[in-house]
Amino acid sequence: MRIGIATDHGGFGLKEELVAQLRAAGHEVVDFGAHTLNHDDDYPDFVVPLARAVAARKVDRGLAICGSGVGASVCANKIEGVRACLIHDHFSAKQGVEDDHMNILLYGRTNRGTCGVLGSRPDVLGRRVQSSRAASATPG
Repeated sequence: MRIGIATDHGGFGLKEELVAQLRAAGHEVVDFGAHTLNHDDDYPDFVVPLARAVAARKVDRGLAICGSGVGASVCANKIEGVRACLIHDHFSAKQGVEDDHMNILLYGRTNRGTCGVLGSRPDVLGRRVQSSRAASATPG
């Protein structure tokens, strides 16, 4: 699977760990940055290009990281075609991908939750979308 990944300074070290995990699991990783640790950068500079790539299907799924994961989630969801959510555990990641068509998983460096981000379960990224009423629901 072709996975895009993005972070600002808030998740830089975690991103480097995840890239290694994903490649070891056989995924192709497209790194949208940050490519160096710069405390003056900000997540929209990296999350927006990732979200656009996911929406355009240039990558199959995305991972984004910021300090809390909340800001990157809000930012990614502004791009049409993106379904991004902050993830704290493996069940929610699996459920979100399979049932809710989530295409970007967001993590906070300061809040890794029970799954330790991907932990030993990078397979969640390869999950296939299942049919779901929730996925087709629109606000109204």
